[in-house]
Amino acid sequence: QVQQVESGGGLVQAGDSLRLSCAASARTFNQYVGWFRQAPGKERELIATIRWSGANLYYADSVKGRFTISKDKPINTVYLQMNSLKPEDTAKYYCATAYCAGDGCLDIHRYDYWGQGTQVTVSS
Repeated sequence: QVQQVESGGGLVQAGDSLRLSCAASARTFNQYVGWFRQAPGKERELIATIRWSGANLYYADSVKGRFTISKDKPINTVYLQMNSLKPEDTAKYYCATAYCAGDGCLDIHRYDYWGQGTQVTVSS
Protein backbone atom coordinates (compact mmCIF):
# COMPACT_ATOMS: atom_id res chain seq x y z
CA GLN A 1 0.00 0.00 0.00
CA VAL A 2 1.12 3.52 -0.72
CA GLN A 3 0.29 6.95 0.56
CA GLN A 4 -1.89 9.31 -1.41
CA VAL A 5 -0.78 12.82 -2.38
CA GLU A 6 -3.48 15.41 -2.96
CA SER A 7 -3.02 18.65 -4.89
CA GLY A 8 -4.99 21.31 -6.72
CA GLY A 9 -6.73 23.17 -3.95
CA GLY A 10 -6.92 26.92 -3.69
CA LEU A 11 -8.98 30.03 -3.06
CA VAL A 12 -11.73 30.64 -5.61
CA GLN A 13 -14.98 32.54 -5.92
CA ALA A 14 -18.44 31.03 -5.88
CA GLY A 15 -19.27 29.58 -9.28
CA ASP A 16 -15.65 28.83 -10.16
CA SER A 17 -14.12 25.43 -10.84
CA LEU A 18 -11.14 23.50 -9.48
CA ARG A 19 -9.64 20.12 -10.29
CA LEU A 20 -8.08 18.14 -7.46
CA SER A 21 -5.58 15.35 -8.05
CA CYS A 22 -4.87 12.28 -5.95
CA ALA A 23 -1.60 10.66 -6.95
CA ALA A 24 0.01 7.42 -5.82
CA SER A 25 3.03 5.43 -6.92
CA ALA A 26 0.89 2.36 -7.53
CA ARG A 27 -2.70 1.14 -7.37
CA THR A 28 -4.34 -2.26 -7.46
CA PHE A 29 -7.24 -3.31 -9.62
CA ASN A 30 -9.70 -4.12 -6.84
CA GLN A 31 -9.36 -0.99 -4.73
CA TYR A 32 -11.63 2.02 -4.49
CA VAL A 33 -10.23 5.54 -4.31
CA GLY A 34 -12.39 8.00 -2.46
CA TRP A 35 -12.48 11.76 -2.09
CA PHE A 36 -13.49 13.16 1.27
CA ARG A 37 -13.78 16.59 2.82
CA GLN A 38 -13.75 17.99 6.30
CA ALA A 39 -14.90 21.49 7.19
CA PRO A 40 -13.96 23.10 10.52
CA GLY A 41 -16.07 21.67 13.32
CA LYS A 42 -17.61 19.00 11.11
CA GLU A 43 -16.96 15.31 10.58
CA ARG A 44 -15.07 14.08 7.57
CA GLU A 45 -17.49 12.99 4.84
CA LEU A 46 -17.22 10.86 1.73
CA ILE A 47 -18.17 12.84 -1.34
CA ALA A 48 -17.15 10.54 -4.21
CA THR A 49 -15.49 7.20 -4.75
CA ILE A 50 -14.48 5.19 -7.80
CA ARG A 51 -13.29 1.65 -8.39
CA TRP A 52 -9.82 1.63 -9.87
CA SER A 53 -10.75 -1.07 -12.39
CA GLY A 54 -14.30 -0.86 -13.63
CA ALA A 55 -17.03 1.71 -13.81
CA ASN A 56 -18.37 1.65 -10.25
CA LEU A 57 -18.63 5.10 -8.70
CA TYR A 58 -20.66 7.01 -6.12
CA TYR A 59 -21.42 10.65 -5.35
CA ALA A 60 -22.83 12.23 -2.23
CA ASP A 61 -26.06 14.12 -2.85
CA SER A 62 -24.37 17.38 -1.87
CA VAL A 63 -22.04 17.24 -4.89
CA LYS A 64 -24.01 15.19 -7.42
CA GLY A 65 -24.23 17.03 -10.74
CA ARG A 66 -21.43 19.46 -9.85
CA PHE A 67 -18.43 17.21 -9.09
CA THR A 68 -16.99 14.48 -11.30
CA ILE A 69 -14.56 11.78 -10.20
CA SER A 70 -12.32 10.24 -12.84
CA LYS A 71 -9.09 8.30 -13.16
CA ASP A 72 -5.97 8.33 -15.29
CA LYS A 73 -4.64 4.82 -15.02
CA PRO A 74 -1.21 5.27 -16.71
CA ILE A 75 -0.25 7.81 -14.05
CA ASN A 76 -2.11 6.24 -11.09
CA THR A 77 -4.07 9.43 -10.47
CA VAL A 78 -7.69 10.05 -9.52
CA TYR A 79 -9.20 13.46 -10.17
CA LEU A 80 -12.08 15.38 -8.67
CA GLN A 81 -13.42 18.01 -11.04
CA MET A 82 -15.41 20.51 -9.03
CA ASN A 83 -17.71 22.90 -10.89
CA SER A 84 -20.16 25.53 -9.70
CA LEU A 85 -18.38 25.77 -6.36
CA LYS A 86 -20.29 27.13 -3.40
CA PRO A 87 -19.07 28.65 -0.12
CA GLU A 88 -20.33 25.52 1.65
CA ASP A 89 -17.81 23.48 -0.34
CA THR A 90 -15.05 25.13 1.69
CA ALA A 91 -13.13 22.34 3.43
CA LYS A 92 -9.93 20.38 3.43
CA TYR A 93 -10.16 17.66 0.81
CA TYR A 94 -8.53 14.26 1.22
CA CYS A 95 -8.24 11.06 -0.75
CA ALA A 96 -7.81 7.53 0.56
CA THR A 97 -8.18 3.93 -0.59
CA ALA A 98 -10.30 0.97 0.42
CA TYR A 99 -10.82 -2.66 -0.44
CA CYS A 100 -14.57 -3.00 -0.31
CA ALA A 101 -17.72 -3.94 -2.17
CA GLY A 102 -21.17 -2.47 -2.50
CA ASP A 103 -22.38 -0.32 0.38
CA GLY A 104 -19.21 -1.14 2.27
CA CYS A 105 -17.47 1.37 0.04
CA LEU A 106 -19.59 4.13 1.54
CA ASP A 107 -18.16 3.50 5.01
CA ILE A 108 -15.39 6.00 5.74
CA HIS A 109 -13.86 3.56 8.23
CA ARG A 110 -13.02 1.17 5.40
CA TYR A 111 -10.56 3.71 3.95
CA ASP A 112 -6.93 4.11 4.86
CA TYR A 113 -3.60 5.43 3.53
CA TRP A 114 -4.85 8.99 3.75
CA GLY A 115 -2.98 11.87 2.21
CA GLN A 116 -2.26 15.20 3.92
CA GLY A 117 -5.15 16.92 2.20
CA THR A 118 -5.52 20.06 0.10
CA GLN A 119 -7.47 23.13 1.18
CA VAL A 120 -10.35 24.46 -0.91
CA THR A 121 -11.78 27.84 0.05
CA VAL A 122 -14.75 29.29 -1.82
CA SER A 123 -15.59 32.93 -1.22
CA SER A 124 -19.05 34.35 -1.79
